[in-house]
Amino acid sequence: MEVSVRELKGRLSAYLRKANAGSEVVVTSHGKPMARLVAPRGGQKPPVGIEAGAIACLRRQPWIRPGHGKLRVPRATVRLKPGEKSLAEIVHDQRR
Repeated sequence: MEVSVRELKGRLSAYLRKANAGSEVVVTSHGKPMARLVAPRGGQKPPVGIEAGAIACLRRQPWIRPGHGKLRVPRATVRLKPGEKSLAEIVHDQRR
């Protein structure tokens, strides 16, 4: 089924329901096809194990270094003298 951009904008929910039900909706602009609405593969839910597949794909990349599983919090690099305010305190005071 073909639908113009204007018609699609006016009745988007209806056309999304039709696409989800299995119909292919071709969106046209000035009579030329611009996009196609179809239901996602495998229904509404993403395939099982998609996160594991994505992680495995990332680990194969040479520029990715996996973590050690421990969260490291960086130490403060600036030591404040007694009576000095931290940047967070200065910003807090200015926002009041």
